[in-house]
Amino acid sequence: MRRAYVFILGLCTLSLVTLTAQAPGPDWVTLFDGTHLNNFNRVGNANWTLANGVVEATSGPGFLVTKDVYENFEIKVEFWVDEGGNSGVYMRCQDAAKITDTTCYEANVFDKRPDQSGRTGAIVHIAKPLAIVDAGGKWNTYEITAKGPQLTVRLNGTVTAQADDPKFAKGPIALQYAAGTVRFRRVEIRRL
Repeated sequence: MRRAYVFILGLCTLSLVTLTAQAPGPDWVTLFDGTHLNNFNRVGNANWTLANGVVEATSGPGFLVTKDVYENFEIKVEFWVDEGGNSGVYMRCQDAAKITDTTCYEANVFDKRPDQSGRTGAIVHIAKPLAIVDAGGKWNTYEITAKGPQLTVRLNGTVTAQADDPKFAKGPIALQYAAGTVRFRRVEIRRL
């Protein structure tokens, strides 16, 4: 009887730990969980489709742009691109209708970018990658912090870019489709 009690208690504890690891903390807001795109506007002509818990595009170009504006924040983005995929997470965009890498900060997702100084993990035009982490063909997680002029990009737990740049103070966030197959399955954010 005691073994059964210990076994059941262990299963309950494991279930609680699993649920805690998957659920965002009290300050985190889920922008995308695979079920709807209510927190985003579509900009451009990417063929975003929602199915099987992910949003995917295979032609475009285009963006999913948050309806809210963010200043200081931490964001987690789970994404998948094929080997030739080109995507990115754009932050503090200055014009929600015209997203570019010169009017927003872009944490790039483009392993095969001809100019490798702006490849996956870099903040395009601002910070070259500190580490080479390829994203093609697997699920990845970007953890990006923007606090005042300080920007930090982590890809799968590795710091890939850091910058101190005061150019853009606030703006919406945009998820990019540019080439290949691009998927997003979870996006969470918390204000700092």
